[in-house]
Amino acid sequence: MSFEFRAIYWREMLKYFRYKSVLVTSMIQPVMWLAFFGLAMSDSFDKLTSLVPNEPGVPVVKYITYMGAGIIAMDVLFSSLFGGTTLMFDKKFSLLRETLASPVPRSHIILGVGLSGVTKALFQTFIIIGFGKLVGMEFFKGYTLIETFIAIVGIMLLVAIFTLGFLFLSGSIAITVENPEGMQSILTLVSMPIFFVSNALYPIDGFPTILKVLSMFNPLTLLAGGIRYFALGTNFSVMGNHYIYTPVDIVVSFLGLIFFALIMLSAAMWRFNKVDI
Repeated sequence: MSFEFRAIYWREMLKYFRYKSVLVTSMIQPVMWLAFFGLAMSDSFDKLTSLVPNEPGVPVVKYITYMGAGIIAMDVLFSSLFGGTTLMFDKKFSLLRETLASPVPRSHIILGVGLSGVTKALFQTFIIIGFGKLVGMEFFKGYTLIETFIAIVGIMLLVAIFTLGFLFLSGSIAITVENPEGMQSILTLVSMPIFFVSNALYPIDGFPTILKVLSMFNPLTLLAGGIRYFALGTNFSVMGNHYIYTPVDIVVSFLGLIFFALIMLSAAMWRFNKVDI
């Protein structure tokens, strides 16, 4: 078995840690969402829903805790979508031509970039969970040490699969467009409906029927729901909405994200095999 993808992976990680501006902003951005938007909106929503009766015996979750899962999903979405831009700049400055001319299989190029994106996403996820504890985000409340460990592993697996899928999509776009402006426009167009037609920041119960159906097939909804399954438990209430997660729900989340990642991998491989630098 060949491991040429390790060179691509190591190159991307070196770039990430050497470019201090990228490293610092990737850590600060999700923290700012939690610190400003999360705290402000949490107080507002909690006050608005304080008079809403809750079902007896059902744990009530604060909005900032509910939103914390969405912040992780949102951060992973944007970082993975824009993570493929490295291929576009490599193409623009002829670095990709040298890589393609090397003995490295083309599949290993996209794999190396994808795994580097997964590493960054996991790093950012740990930062969000850690900082969230400081601002009142109650992940893993009442969990034992073993249950917490299993929950963290489950979250990281979901994040990794989701990141791979969107990095493969981003790589396919990056290898196709010719300029950064076009890349940014396409990624913005793709990210907005994915983000807003999801349960990342708010429940989808009040969505119109068509948006609710679209949200059910949205990878971001699958990720956020899966994170809440592991971090908040299988039975809780937030903003007057009662949530019950079952093992079937988490299996659907995993299978849906795996299916999405495989489709995006096929698209990326097809595009890379067709590219002519």
